[in-house]
Amino acid sequence: MALAGAIVGAAIGGWLNDRYGRKPALLIGDVSFFIGAVIMAAANGPPLLIVGRIFVGFGVGMASMTSPLYISETSPAKIRGALVSTNSFLITGGQFLSYLINLAFTEAPGTWRWMLGVAAVPAVVQFVLMMYLPESPRWLYRKGRVEEAKALLAKIYPAHQLETEMQDLHDSVEAEIKETGSAGKITYKELWRTKTVRRGLIAGVGLQIFQQFVGINTVMYYSPTIIQLAGIASNQTALLLSLVTSGLNAAGSIVSIYLIDRTGRRKLAIVSLSGVVIALAVLCGIFYHTTTHSPEVTPTITSNLQDYTCPDYSSAANANSWHCMDCLAASSPTCGFCASATDKLLPGECVISNDTLKDICQGDDRLWYTRGCPSKTGWLALCGLALYIIFFSPGMGSVPWLVNSEIYPLRYRGICGGIAATVNWSSNLVVSQSFLSLTKAIGTPWTFLMFGVIAVIGVVFVLICVPETKGLPIEEIEKMLENRAIHLKFWKKRSDNSEKNIEIP
Repeated sequence: MALAGAIVGAAIGGWLNDRYGRKPALLIGDVSFFIGAVIMAAANGPPLLIVGRIFVGFGVGMASMTSPLYISETSPAKIRGALVSTNSFLITGGQFLSYLINLAFTEAPGTWRWMLGVAAVPAVVQFVLMMYLPESPRWLYRKGRVEEAKALLAKIYPAHQLETEMQDLHDSVEAEIKETGSAGKITYKELWRTKTVRRGLIAGVGLQIFQQFVGINTVMYYSPTIIQLAGIASNQTALLLSLVTSGLNAAGSIVSIYLIDRTGRRKLAIVSLSGVVIALAVLCGIFYHTTTHSPEVTPTITSNLQDYTCPDYSSAANANSWHCMDCLAASSPTCGFCASATDKLLPGECVISNDTLKDICQGDDRLWYTRGCPSKTGWLALCGLALYIIFFSPGMGSVPWLVNSEIYPLRYRGICGGIAATVNWSSNLVVSQSFLSLTKAIGTPWTFLMFGVIAVIGVVFVLICVPETKGLPIEEIEKMLENRAIHLKFWKKRSDNSEKNIEIP
């Protein structure tokens, strides 16, 4: 429900940004955060808790598209990428911090109320501090408040660049009036018919789709489950190991701050996606080995478990060839695997899955498995997850949000950013809600293989459709899109005259 709220928040946020400005949109997001946190902390049951999640999700969606846009429009071109990447770092760093805060509250009275209610604190802090910050100078100029915009730009740029910036803004507004015939109401038909906007939307929306469909939020949301699927039985161990992925995600955002304005957005995205392909291939191989080399199932011999043998196993014609994965695939009812006491890789027993039988199994110092099977290579899954985050976070973690904050013409920046953010959260919802179903339907290795294939397609997409915007003034990006050509050799500079360019629609 939080994701559903984020979809709505991102969609409305685009309109609010264009109509009322970046600052009011952020303030409304803060109010929504605060209301949601208070409702969750005071909830007397699931219905009210869900209402609180919707409010929080609404704030998340609105902030996710407004924050990078506001930062981008108030930053000098040479450090714009680093500042927008800092926003990504504060998000991933905040996620890691929230793990630690939740850990601290586990022993406090009313545990989960504190965990959810504390989210009101940063919302209040940002609301208060935001009151002292100015509106985006580019939005002010677009609304005819030229002197206010000039005064703010004077604080950002040195005197010798100020007039150039003002002239670029003037040319941008004049160009949009010339192309569309007005500077008034925007229609979706107009978005697609305007060449620069269409090219920008293809690049921006495409990046947001690939960011989600290579599986990042399955890794972040389900890292404890993924680790268990690889054969780690303990819930506590799986949760502790999942902190590694969260910490690496935050560390990768710091790397992005350093690299984004040095290597460029496009090159960083290509290297990031290429590394993700390698990591997903590793995960696919690990899970394939785990599922094809699971321990055998033996007839139930433990006295306390004999009456609870898995019905599917008892009635199977090929019971002698059953392995742990067959046991966990049983569905009427679901069954668990009680590993051997001497060695978890030796044959074990398949019994009905419930808390009582779990306690009996573990009472004999045996491991209980319901998600994944014992494996001697299961620890490599953590290495695969770490490799995935190491490649993803510095590039695809930041680049889609940065590109979407700078690639659209001024007139369309709010609504296009809203469209891209809405697509991102919608994709997030689809991928995260389908992951566990996919692992059951086609198997964990083939799920990761599917993500890998999508990542390969993503590399091709970035090569063909995403321009390099490093170091360019925002208004110059609009001119570049007007005469867009594919720069296939992304590792070379534009000055290379031997480059083969291909015009795209």
